[in-house]
Amino acid sequence: MYCSVENEMKSTGNKKKPDGRPRKSVYEMICRSNQKEISRIEKFLRQVSDRLHIDDGIMYRVLVSCTEAVNNAIVHGNKSDPDKKVIIRCCVEKNTLTVYVTDEGKGFDSESLQDPREEKNLMKESGRGIFLMRSLMDQVKFKHLKSGSVVEMKVKLH
Repeated sequence: MYCSVENEMKSTGNKKKPDGRPRKSVYEMICRSNQKEISRIEKFLRQVSDRLHIDDGIMYRVLVSCTEAVNNAIVHGNKSDPDKKVIIRCCVEKNTLTVYVTDEGKGFDSESLQDPREEKNLMKESGRGIFLMRSLMDQVKFKHLKSGSVVEMKVKLH
């Protein structure tokens, strides 16, 4: 299921910044655990970007990071189970965009991941997604919930 920005935008408070944007806005997309759903992420993020007038360079960083996080959520978190969902939530507050990618998996230990830059890992076909997220975003955190895991990624907008 794809949820458009128009149908899923939630704003808290009516106060606006001097540039006309709300102080806090929330945009959400829900997708099934199917890698074909990843193609919808760019359209969703472009709608968010258009709504918030996000710089193209920042939007590229968010797009790559979010795509990696959703792919990990589908493949590793939800084990490609089509009955499980991935939720992408973008929140803007105080000049910071926070993207949450939530899955229904069991989670993992992010500190135990191997460094993809080590020689023994250079030829591996996977293992670079979290490295990319950490490189592109200002802050990346992993949280475990009773019903899944959340990747929280933050980037300053200016």
